[in-house]
This record gives sequence, structure tokens and C-alpha cells, in this order.
Amino acid sequence: MQVFNVEGMTCGHCIKAISEALQSRDPAAKVQVDLGKKEVRVDSQVDATELMSAIAEAGYDVSLA
Repeated sequence: MQVFNVEGMTCGHCIKAISEALQSRDPAAKVQVDLGKKEVRVDSQVDATELMSAIAEAGYDVSLA
């Protein structure tokens, strides 16, 4: 499980955009988003750098938790 801090998430649209961005890199990824904590948990075989790139390309500031 990889955990990222993601700034700028505010609503369901954000959850959908981030989930779709991550699953475009790994269709089997399991994504959990906590808007309150501004945290995204990803169960994926793809490395953290690539997942962070996907989140950034979706328009969000991201860092490792």
C-alpha cells in the first residue's frame, strides 16, 4: 500500500479524477481517497514515482505521506 498526501481535493469529482488517473497507469489498482485527511492510498504494483506523476498530471499537488 502506497500513501500520498494530495492537496486540492475537495469533492467527488476530485476523487473520480484521481482514481481514473491512477487506474490509467494500473487498471487493477485499488484506490482509497480520504478528503478530510487529503490522503490517497493506492494498492498497486506500479512504483510510487509513476503514481505521483499520474496524480500531478490530473492537476493536484502530491507528495509521499
